[in-house]
Amino acid sequence: MAAKPWWRETLETVVWALVLALILRAFVVQAFWIPSGSMIPTLLPGDRVLVAKFWYHFTDPKRGQIVVFRYPVDPRRDFVKRVIGLPGETVEIRDGQVYINEEPIVEPYVQNRDFYNMSPVKVPPGEYFMMGDNRPNSQDSRFWGFVPKGFLRGPVLFRYWPPSRIGAVD
Repeated sequence: MAAKPWWRETLETVVWALVLALILRAFVVQAFWIPSGSMIPTLLPGDRVLVAKFWYHFTDPKRGQIVVFRYPVDPRRDFVKRVIGLPGETVEIRDGQVYINEEPIVEPYVQNRDFYNMSPVKVPPGEYFMMGDNRPNSQDSRFWGFVPKGFLRGPVLFRYWPPSRIGAVD
């Protein structure tokens, strides 16, 4: 058996690397860029994060997880927000305090509060209520409604840029 020419070995290696990269991006992990300040202080404009795209095939979203999802108003766009209300729960906001099933929730990640009020709404089955951490500057479920589970891309697991902020995101 004769050895393959160097150019053929190189070409095969590059092709296999591209195939593997496309499979990983499509089904396992994808990088996303944070364009706005709606998640300050947790995520800053310009941060780059990795999202586990396979995650919600095995488990349901949990309250407090930061998730990338297709924007319900324009599914060609991706948004990043925090899961606040789960299917079947009632979400209400009084003077900026979020209540789930009439109980206030603790949100240590919210440093910029507003005094927004929202009448109680019940989260439909298979949908989620999302909010940004920077409440005065976040377009979220308060304004455009619920996010279907099928729109969820996955939870944000890791920030890889900028180097000074590398680490897990919670």
